[in-house]
Amino acid sequence: MNWTKLLCTERIRSYQKSTISRDLRTEFEKDYHRIIGSASFRRLQDKTQVFPLDKSDYVRTRLTHSLEVSSFAKSLAQNVGEKIIQEKKDSDFTWKNKEDISNILQCSGLLHDIGNPPFGHFGETTIRDWFKNNLCKLEYKGQSLDKYLESQMIQDFYNFEGNAQALRLVTKLHFLVDENGMNLTKALLGTIIKYPVSSLEINKKSGNIKHKKMGYFYADRENFKKIQESMELNGNRHPLTYLLEAADDIAYKTADIEDSVEKGNISYHQLMKELEERCIKSILSENPFLEEKDLESKIMESQYGRLISVLKHKYEKALKNGYQKPEIYAVQNWVVSIQGSLIFAASDNFIKNYDEIMEGTYKYDLFHDTNVKDLMDDLGDIAYKYSFISKPIFKLEIAAQTILEFLLSKFIESIIYYDTDEKISSVQERMIALISKDYMRIYKKESEGKSEKEKLYLRLMLVTDYICGMTDSFAKDLYQELNGIV
Repeated sequence: MNWTKLLCTERIRSYQKSTISRDLRTEFEKDYHRIIGSASFRRLQDKTQVFPLDKSDYVRTRLTHSLEVSSFAKSLAQNVGEKIIQEKKDSDFTWKNKEDISNILQCSGLLHDIGNPPFGHFGETTIRDWFKNNLCKLEYKGQSLDKYLESQMIQDFYNFEGNAQALRLVTKLHFLVDENGMNLTKALLGTIIKYPVSSLEINKKSGNIKHKKMGYFYADRENFKKIQESMELNGNRHPLTYLLEAADDIAYKTADIEDSVEKGNISYHQLMKELEERCIKSILSENPFLEEKDLESKIMESQYGRLISVLKHKYEKALKNGYQKPEIYAVQNWVVSIQGSLIFAASDNFIKNYDEIMEGTYKYDLFHDTNVKDLMDDLGDIAYKYSFISKPIFKLEIAAQTILEFLLSKFIESIIYYDTDEKISSVQERMIALISKDYMRIYKKESEGKSEKEKLYLRLMLVTDYICGMTDSFAKDLYQELNGIV
């Protein structure tokens, strides 16, 4: 792979550039303004990051999370761009390329969650489970849908993925001018495809991170092919995808801890105890015969241990200065400190593995085999232990599941025989009338000339498109209205 191809400014729909235009923005800067001016991006302010239907105005939404990822992604790009040039890793990489990758990654951070359904990742799980439980029960002309549809069509729903929906949204569903969505640059589109495989190619045991999930739907295979071919990716990840993924990991791993402390799910003292125990365990796993007298020095020498010391120092400072909420102050400031350490670790690892990444043979995330790998894993484990498996979040998730399952059932049952010669009921007609007119327009365009089987698949996609476009509040309100709940 080479940067001339990777920084492709082409768009799926080309447009004529005026020779007298005063617009001095680069194509990637134009992408940025298309994104932040879009209704699809604004809707992220009412979509869950971690806590479904949460009433707090402190914890992060998809919008605030995406802004943080965008910021971290740009920082990573600036670090990596500087290192490529200074260390002469690639003679073809220029200062202009550094600016371009910074703009691309800033945009990709804004987009990376734009396809996620309401109610966070639990929404994705609910959609997958609903199709696994119901495709076999629904029929089309006497045949169950799990037998009627093609294998990839079925697996698209069984493995439903917000990342794939993001590609679909920005290339089709966001109706800006026509059916090409936001019509963004191919370099940006390639960067947001975290998993360049179909639902039939998922293989979590392959050892290669690109096979972990699906990156595009059967319905979007042609656009995926165009993006891959334009940059000559040959089925590999775009190199910038590794940096986007690292930015996302940094943002949510640190934010989940901060939000958990703010909500009272875990105290400062519990967090400190968890970190200290895990740091010791990590050191002893590498040095099982280490004597106790040498353990403390090993802790202080380790990156993990130094970051724990920073947290303790922040807390002691807050107590000394008489801050009203010393625990919150300490954790918030500590999070900022470790974010910087994580950015440098990911940047260094990108450069360390630069050749493999550019050859498409690097199989891991950018924290693999670094001195912060254990810390990253432990932050996720601690947040899961104290927040994700708590009674309050179970209640919220059950409520979210009830809402989504109801909407999926009502809309899917109504859409199966829509646009066919079969008659549908008046209630089903009214359900279909609720679906966004723009999404209906896309379905009509997308289904032209397609087989009966593919049209049915696209109608099912129409429902998931509509539901994924909903905010948490819209989905909850629609559920209540359709159930006569005032």
